[in-house]
Amino acid sequence: MFAKSSLRAALFCGVSCTLAAPALAAEVSSQAKDLAQKSIIVDGHIDVPYRIHDVWADVTQATDDGDFDYPRAKQGGLNAPFMSIYVPASLDNSSESTQLAHRLIDSVEAIAYRAPDKFAIATSVKEVKDQFDKGLISLPMGMENGSPIQGDIANLHTFYERGIRYITLAHSQANHISDSSYDLRRKWKGLSPFGKKLIKEMNNIGMLIDISHVSDDAFYQVIELTNTPVIASHSSLRHFTPGFERNMSDDMLKKLGKNGGIVMINFGSGFVTKEARKWRDGLSKHTRKLVTKYGKDSDEVINAESSYRELKPYPYSDLSEVLDHIDYVVKLIGIEHVGIGSDYDGVGDTLPTGLKDVAAFPNLIQGLMDRGYKKADITKILGANFLRVWEQVEQYADKH
Repeated sequence: MFAKSSLRAALFCGVSCTLAAPALAAEVSSQAKDLAQKSIIVDGHIDVPYRIHDVWADVTQATDDGDFDYPRAKQGGLNAPFMSIYVPASLDNSSESTQLAHRLIDSVEAIAYRAPDKFAIATSVKEVKDQFDKGLISLPMGMENGSPIQGDIANLHTFYERGIRYITLAHSQANHISDSSYDLRRKWKGLSPFGKKLIKEMNNIGMLIDISHVSDDAFYQVIELTNTPVIASHSSLRHFTPGFERNMSDDMLKKLGKNGGIVMINFGSGFVTKEARKWRDGLSKHTRKLVTKYGKDSDEVINAESSYRELKPYPYSDLSEVLDHIDYVVKLIGIEHVGIGSDYDGVGDTLPTGLKDVAAFPNLIQGLMDRGYKKADITKILGANFLRVWEQVEQYADKH
């Protein structure tokens, strides 16, 4: 399974995840396909590194599983997918977290080195644009979970030198930087003292700050401290998933807009609809009952998701509901503040119909066109908004 850890699997798709089916066929115009090929499409979060760390696959070629490989990316027009350097919260406060981050960076470099005619590492907006002109797929990198920093600013600089261009401050638990939206303990009541120091240094060196996963208090503290726009690399909207703190509230979106930042919409059904959130809650209850009855290591518990799916099929969201999230951001804070953060290869079998893998970006474009979005605005959503934020972060660092 390609969910990032047993905990992440439970958070998004249950105890176990099955592989997503190929993207569904859709009525896509030649204009939508053409726009996909001629635009820079930035996806803020794709979990290829951890996927191939678990079970190696050569994504420079077609693969039988997962959500990303070169042929499907080319088909979909995806040319700037941020590779997630994901470190599980279970490794927090250990040297292993830093070691794993370096190994995952190595794996991204290996993809580019094995197929230099297809991929290239990208560490700047200029490199993304230059490599797009050459027909290459850029592989910028972001670190999901700041645990590998280990409370040492020198590590921040090391990871910047290795190509990391954003850091998701925390993941599923509070770490030494920030509280997590999933962790009810609220250890720091937002950011730690080191986390507050880290924000300033990230600004100074040109590292994007990613507020996906952090607690609300941490988000507001980041907004107060940062001198540059921030990103939510793979988050959706709490308006559609009431009570789900991992998504952004209206007030947070308004603060993000004033900051000049961008929310990059997560495609996972549990991020998109309350029905999928409720299904996961039902799975949790089902699993707890099985643990009580049969024991946590029983076959019944191992197969809990499968048995629950038989009782209650998973309520997949669809393309139109993802578009609803984009519409909502546009109406609330403006077209300049929304992008794409699919979480492909990170949310298992929870992807919406019509958006099952990276070949499906023309479906998204067609959906936007059908809702009346003009070409210039679609290109903003696909990548120009993110590149504008990244460029502002680079420009601030150049002056400091």
